[in-house]
Amino acid sequence: MSVEARQGIAITRVPAGLGGLVPALALIGLFFVVPVLALLLRSVTDPAPGLQNYAALLGDGTYARVFFNTFLVALVVTIVTVLVAFPVAWMLAIMPPALASILFGIIILSMWTNLLTRTYAWMVLLQRTGVINRALMAVGIIDQPLPLINNLTGVTIGMVYIMLPFMILPLVGSLRAIDPMTLRAAALCGASPLAAFRRILLPLSLPGIAAGGLMVFVMSLGYFVTPALLGGTSNMMLAEMIAQMIQSLLNWGLGSAAAFILLIVTMALYALQLRLVGAKRTAGGV
Repeated sequence: MSVEARQGIAITRVPAGLGGLVPALALIGLFFVVPVLALLLRSVTDPAPGLQNYAALLGDGTYARVFFNTFLVALVVTIVTVLVAFPVAWMLAIMPPALASILFGIIILSMWTNLLTRTYAWMVLLQRTGVINRALMAVGIIDQPLPLINNLTGVTIGMVYIMLPFMILPLVGSLRAIDPMTLRAAALCGASPLAAFRRILLPLSLPGIAAGGLMVFVMSLGYFVTPALLGGTSNMMLAEMIAQMIQSLLNWGLGSAAAFILLIVTMALYALQLRLVGAKRTAGGV
């Protein structure tokens, strides 16, 4: 019998496993729940109690266009990123480890390069006298420079480049988990390369596509620097609108409501992915 029991001292023990969760729950409460509640409170009390901020955001055509631009660009960026990242990830999954490490290093290095520097580089490349327009005109594909900057086209191109590593990395993990013998077996059974891709490789890589796609889509919804520099003033996206409301217009209520809507959409998408793919496969990307 322990000393405490012999002395009749009541001891309340935390169930095994739950004690370790206390610091994590405290951090989540302090750095996520409290700010979110403050954001929600501000959105329904500033400048007066009520839902007028949400009504203004959802009923005004100008704000609706900002939401449309944001979700359209995020969707297009996600789709294009999947199409570009898949062959790169497959190549990384099947090439020799030494060579894959070099290519991995190049991809990671691009992620570590300053975001502002990369965006300014795209501004130089996409302008009317930039390298891309000059090359297309030199080979005779176009007669006049294409408008590739200060519009949503420029925003999409810049964001696809920036988001590519976030799609490639989960996809590589998913593709490496696929046994190559399954593809050989399909070929021996007479399946064409397209049929093997459609019926074996693509279904087995869906968890990686879902994890990378969700990450790219959510990050695209809240991106600020690239849309602000490549999109121009007439193609505003949601993050830029929130910054302008709070920093320039000091309209905290409307800015908080827009940020809260963005948060709700993000959480809804994550819940949908958990429902479709599963929590364990979402976390692992395999």
